[in-house]
Amino acid sequence: MNDKKLILESGEVFHGKGFGANENIEGEVVFNTGMTGYQELISDPSYCGQIVCMTYPLIGNYGINRDDYESIEPAIKGLIVKELCDLPSNFRTQITLDELFRNKKLSGISGVDTRRLTRLLRNKGVVKGKIVNADADEQSVINELKNKAFPTDQIASVSTKTSYASPGRGLKVVLIDFGAKLGIIRELSQRNCDITVVSHDTTAEEILLMNPDGIMLSNGPGDPEDVPHAHETVRQLLGKVPIFGICMGHQVLGLACGAKTYKLKFGHRGGNHPVLDLKTQKVSITSQNHGYAIDQESLKHTDLEETHIALNDRTNEGIRHKKYPCFSVQYHPEASPGPEDANYLFDDFVKMMEEFKSNNL
Repeated sequence: MNDKKLILESGEVFHGKGFGANENIEGEVVFNTGMTGYQELISDPSYCGQIVCMTYPLIGNYGINRDDYESIEPAIKGLIVKELCDLPSNFRTQITLDELFRNKKLSGISGVDTRRLTRLLRNKGVVKGKIVNADADEQSVINELKNKAFPTDQIASVSTKTSYASPGRGLKVVLIDFGAKLGIIRELSQRNCDITVVSHDTTAEEILLMNPDGIMLSNGPGDPEDVPHAHETVRQLLGKVPIFGICMGHQVLGLACGAKTYKLKFGHRGGNHPVLDLKTQKVSITSQNHGYAIDQESLKHTDLEETHIALNDRTNEGIRHKKYPCFSVQYHPEASPGPEDANYLFDDFVKMMEEFKSNNL
C-alpha cells in the first residue's frame, strides 16, 4: 500500500495508506454511520461522485460476495476507512474489498482518523476532497478544489440509457431510473410486478403509452433541482396513475407539486435512522442516503401533507398527496443495507394500484 493523503478544500489533511487502484480521485466527502453494508454502499448509484468516510472503524471484515450488489458498476469515487481488513471471514466471501477496488479501478485510503473527520464534516458540513499521493503539494490541491464546482449531471450519468424489462405476471410498474438500486426491483419483483425500467428523461406521454398500473420514482444522486424535466413528467402523471417515490423520487415528487428542497449540512447516510410516522406514531429504524431534503414550510402551499419526520433532526421524511393516489418517503424501505422496518410501503403501493385499477375499470 502506498502512502496517501486526503486533502479537503477547507485545508485539513489526513494521512493514510492507499488501497485499490493507485489513482488520485476527488469528490464530495460525506460520512456513513452504518456498521455493515459497505458492499451495498459502494454499489449504490446514489453515491455517485462521492468519497465516503465510514464511521465504523473496521471495514472489509466479511469481504465481498456476488449477491449484495446494488448496481453492476459502482458510481462512488472512493472510500475512507480507519482499518481495512485484508483477511475477511465469511462463508459467502469471494474477494476482498481491496480486490474489488482494484477490479473496478476505485481508490480508497485507510489508517485515517475517521472520528476526527466525521466530527469535522458534522460541524462544517460536507466539503470537496481529494485522495492524492503523499508527496502532492497540499496548497495546490486546496486551490484546485475551491475552484471546482459540484457536478450537475449525476443522474444522467447513472440512469439507464435504454429501457429494459424485469418481467412479472402482476401489476405493471414503470420505474423511472434516477439511479435505481437493485433492491427496489427485487421488492417489486417479489410482489409479482411486471417492471419496465426507463431513463430519467422519459416523457409522461411515452410512459402513459405503456399503460402502467403504477409509477415508481427511484433513488438517485445529486441535487433534485438539476432534473426539471423530471418534475414536469411527474406533474403530467399526477392523478392519471398511482405514484410511489423513494429518496430522489421523493424530492422530485415534492418539487413537481410545488414544494421546495434544500441541501442538508451533512446529510443522512447510514442504516440506523429513526423515522416517526405522524399518523400511527410508530417509529421505524431506516436506511438512508441523501444530502437534500424537502422544505417543510413550503409544503403548506401545496396539495401535499407531511406523513413522516426524522427524529434526529425533525426534517421531512414522507409526503402524501391530498387529492391523487401518490406518496413518497425520503428513506429506503428496500433497505439493502439496513433494517426492513419500512418494507410494508411496497405492499401499500401494490394496494394503491389495485384500488385505483378497480375504481377505473
